[in-house]
Amino acid sequence: MSIEKKHQARKRFGQNFLHDQYVIEKIVSTVNPSPEQTIVEIGPGKGAITRLLVNACKELHVVEIDRDLVQRLQTQFASHTNLHIHNVDALRCDFCEFSTDQPIRLVGNLPYNISTPLLFHIMENINCIEDMHFMLQKEVVMRMASPPGSKQYGRLSVMTQYYCEVDPVFDVSPESFSPAPKVDSSIVRLIPHTEHPVAVKDFANFSKLVTQAFSMRRKTLRNAIKHFLTETQIEACDIDPSQRPEVIDMASYARLSNLIPDSE
Repeated sequence: MSIEKKHQARKRFGQNFLHDQYVIEKIVSTVNPSPEQTIVEIGPGKGAITRLLVNACKELHVVEIDRDLVQRLQTQFASHTNLHIHNVDALRCDFCEFSTDQPIRLVGNLPYNISTPLLFHIMENINCIEDMHFMLQKEVVMRMASPPGSKQYGRLSVMTQYYCEVDPVFDVSPESFSPAPKVDSSIVRLIPHTEHPVAVKDFANFSKLVTQAFSMRRKTLRNAIKHFLTETQIEACDIDPSQRPEVIDMASYARLSNLIPDSE
């Protein structure tokens, strides 16, 4: 039996291994790595994408939590001196440690069971990142790209779009993975803004306000954020307090957060 068949996908790590060669090559073509770049791959798994990236970039760092897969990768890529394998939890990884004289590029088939907290963690490292190409649950990508008023619009939409340009690239069917997930997947390209699209005086207040608003998304804005701002203050921002949080755009949330005096 080959080593390829010995590793069983582990549910606790959200493992679904990409095996469709056409999709693998399409992802790497979309990333379009070049010989002078440093790329960081999150969740390399069995190395399906790794083996194409490692020959196309200057330095490749892979972040893998599964120790068995780390050993497998060490054996599989023993001859590649530009590959650096890190047996760490991506949720605790300081991605900026991989950046030297230039920003890093991130690539990954992100575990669907931790995708949202992992995305927020990655955004904390945004200053050292050139771009990101991630495989995610299609529903998550739709939420990231959604405009105000749409069914999928929420906290993830506002915060991702505050940091990045969100570009859904293409969808991937469950049959491209082993084991096959129960949902469709999508590749998304995220390009950090050179300047944030809205002016925010205190990011902590902005983040708390958006989080609170969408925790009560079916209520009126006046009720959803009453612990932060009064109805009069909401109206002073030219925003109707009777609207629901799901129809309020990012610029309006920025104006509202700028009225909050101090981070709590």
